[in-house]
Amino acid sequence: MYGGRITNEERSAISTYVGAGIAIVLAVVGIYFFFLTQKEKKETTTFDPNRPIPSDTVLKSRLKAEEYAVVRGNGSQTPFQNEFWNNEKTGIYVDVVTGEPLFASVDKFDGKVGLPTFTKPISKDLLIEVPDSSNEMQRTQVRAKRSNARLGHVFPDPQSPTGQRYVVYSAAFHFVPIEDMKDRGYQAYLALVDKK
Repeated sequence: MYGGRITNEERSAISTYVGAGIAIVLAVVGIYFFFLTQKEKKETTTFDPNRPIPSDTVLKSRLKAEEYAVVRGNGSQTPFQNEFWNNEKTGIYVDVVTGEPLFASVDKFDGKVGLPTFTKPISKDLLIEVPDSSNEMQRTQVRAKRSNARLGHVFPDPQSPTGQRYVVYSAAFHFVPIEDMKDRGYQAYLALVDKK
């Protein structure tokens, strides 16, 4: 620098340093958001029984409006117009809040009500039953024990091998097909659905 003036070479060097600094900052920010996205993806697509229950604020941003309305707002779904009522694929149905496996496809049947219907849960210990007198009816509501997500209702059914039928809302679940179960942390449940 001569007499307070910046030469072309100095201007070029400064531009290079500023450009490199901006590139480094952008790379660090990009890497941060990549890992943040991967962490959220892992939390929503894999099962970890030790993972804490997400707060309602997190659930509101993570779940679809209909899912949130069902599991936290006691909403319902239209029969024959929901995702899993006629799903015949092999796999498990997991809690939309925690990813905990609750029902298996081998226990699913057509209950003629337009909602997913099962003869039994994977384990009754994973559910709680609560009296429900809404809509001027006396029913038994079924909720996930760990997340307190509202799942649907359980009814007596003399035709069912268990004497019960669980009529649940599609919006309360994610479905994990058998071919994805191992990669998503559900290998311990493969024996429930593997028909070999």
